[in-house]
Amino acid sequence: MKKLIRDGKVAVLVSPGFGAGWYTWNNCHPECLYDPDIAEIVLGGINGDAIRKIRKIAKIKYGKNFYTGGASQLEVEWIPIGSRFLLDEYDGSETLTREEDCPWHTAEVE
Repeated sequence: MKKLIRDGKVAVLVSPGFGAGWYTWNNCHPECLYDPDIAEIVLGGINGDAIRKIRKIAKIKYGKNFYTGGASQLEVEWIPIGSRFLLDEYDGSETLTREEDCPWHTAEVE
């Protein structure tokens, strides 16, 4: 799976706006989370032309049933190589949470 990497960080595509998610609505295509071609477009700025390009690339790479509703709100989050994270979605709004940002609890016996 190809990824866009800069300064030891991986570009992760996230759609934080309400309405439609990007990866969370297409999780059968995990590569869409890291797509380097789409990440480059997003980094160049989202406008009508960029959205059309993103949708075209996604349909070619991931098939005609790939849902691109979250394309208009895509952002790139830079995550250090090797970092664990998860994406949550509520009403189409995706939130990226890194493992180190979570106050994990451990079920321990005293």
